[in-house]
This record gives sequence, C-alpha cells and structure tokens, in this order.
Amino acid sequence: MPMSSFVWPVRVYWEDTDAGGVVFYANYLKYFERARTEWLRSLGLSQERLRLDTGLLFVVADTSVRYRQPARLDDALDVTCELRERPGRASLLLDQQVRRGDAVLAEGRIRVGCVDAARFAPCRLPDDLLETLMNPPRA
Repeated sequence: MPMSSFVWPVRVYWEDTDAGGVVFYANYLKYFERARTEWLRSLGLSQERLRLDTGLLFVVADTSVRYRQPARLDDALDVTCELRERPGRASLLLDQQVRRGDAVLAEGRIRVGCVDAARFAPCRLPDDLLETLMNPPRA
C-alpha cells in the first residue's frame, strides 16, 4: 500500500557522532523517532494529546534497520516516514529512510503498537485515528 512519504530534515551534530565523525548507529533510531512524531503531528495527532484524551500510547514493538552508507558530522539529512500497509487493529507498520540527497544511508521497518497507558496492554486503534491515518488531510 505505501502512501506518500513524509519527510523531516535533520542536521548531524557533534553529539550524534562517534570519534570518527560518523553518526553512531543507534542515533538512526532517534532520527526515525523524530520523523514519526513529526509525521503524526503533521496529521494533527499529538502523542501527548492522545495520551491525555484517550489514555493510549504508541510504543515501538519491533525494528529492523539496514545501514548502507555513513552519515557524517554536519550532513543535512532527510528522514522519511511512510505507512507500509493498512493499520492493524492495534499496530502500524512503517517504512523509514535516512537520506542525504538521493543516497539512502539507512532504511528501517518499524512496528508501532497502540497500548493502554496505565496497563501497557495492547489496545485497538480508535476509529477516528484510523480514519486520519488512512485518509490524511490534504495540505
């Protein structure tokens, strides 16, 4: 199903790199997280508002990352987020990439689950949330 990709710009800072000026591998997960948060925000979905209004949270349930090329200090990157398939009852499968220009530096597949904030038990995605994910508002 993939839909159009959401793109979030990221700059590589000193704190993101190892001693060789290369982005530390775990920081790609941070870049993915930022892009997912901003993707939801672009759809009018605040994770904090979701928690306060419904008692639901999104949690990462599974990740797979393939590293292709290194990102380096001061690089201007684009991080994408794309809904991979129709959401399940309680989870989303997302494809994400970190790009420098046309080069794909890292690509990930992330499964995000919806849970009850108090019990951390899986919960069904609310119908209005599903509607927004499947039919995002046009800019």
